[in-house]
Amino acid sequence: MKFEFTGDTKVEFGITLHRIKKLSGELGGWLEKKSNLYESGTAWVSGDAQVSGAARVYGDARVYGAARVSGDAQVSGAARVSGTAQVSGAARVSGAAWVYGDARVSGAARVSGTARVYGDARVSGA
Repeated sequence: MKFEFTGDTKVEFGITLHRIKKLSGELGGWLEKKSNLYESGTAWVSGDAQVSGAARVYGDARVYGAARVSGDAQVSGAARVSGTAQVSGAARVSGAAWVYGDARVSGAARVSGTARVYGDARVSGA
């Protein structure tokens, strides 16, 4: 196990989120449930970032700042989601891709490789 819940909770849009921390003591972000962040790899959620629903963060991915990952979305590989970016629906962000700023990736969209989605960009898929 690499993290645990701190006991701090907050409710956002009717969802109870739990603050996490690494076993080394480093404070992390917010998860709805432990399955949102895989134990294997170095994936991490930090700052005020939130992961909820059936969304998963794994591999060496990072979600930080005030970013939100929700629905059935997946962030994997060495991908980064930061700022106030949102990844939702069945979207996938993988490889060394980075979604940041106020960008939104939703639906069945796929962002991979070394792609960058930023600013006010919107990427969605059917």
